[in-house]
Amino acid sequence: MTRLWHIDDAPTALQLSEIAKLLREGSVVLMPTDTIYGLHAVATNADAVERIADLKGRDETKPFIVLASSIDQLRELGISASPELLASLDSIWPAPLTAILPLSAPIPASRGESTLAVRIPALEWLRDLAERSGPLVSTSANRSGEPAATVPDSLPRNLQDRLDAIVDGGSRDGEPSAILDLTAAEPRFVRERDHSFTQFVWKSLRKTP
Repeated sequence: MTRLWHIDDAPTALQLSEIAKLLREGSVVLMPTDTIYGLHAVATNADAVERIADLKGRDETKPFIVLASSIDQLRELGISASPELLASLDSIWPAPLTAILPLSAPIPASRGESTLAVRIPALEWLRDLAERSGPLVSTSANRSGEPAATVPDSLPRNLQDRLDAIVDGGSRDGEPSAILDLTAAEPRFVRERDHSFTQFVWKSLRKTP
């Protein structure tokens, strides 16, 4: 049976503890983020990651975005970007910016790739959750190619019933994060947000020696 929590701005301490426990046990949880609703599981749990891929009908080689609590947690995960680049990203995060970075060894969420798309989210409780559970796969709540869910009930019932838990935080119709590829010689945006945010990111990165 799918567990359901209703939250206002953030889960209570007890709810957060229960959600983290479920995730550590391999659960798949629908939750709001600082951008849109997402399906979440611990990024290093191969079975949970494959469950999300199956729920979405996703290509088995397509990697996932991972949310982390901090730069230190990204290092522990195996992100191998330079200290200077990580310091520049740390001056931007938490923010709606996903950075594709080199990975020392593939993990389940990278689906065999030696790079990983990562973000430190703006929501404090989501960072706290990632600290308690481990870095989290976060992918839009929909079947691949279909519109993303903006409220839990907009996700088809047959998908809702296959989830372990749902965290209902009301409507989330925000814009998805920008995605910046930092693995090539020249950084490039795979997906942009508004112009002012793009300029802020470029300005922050230009400070990197």
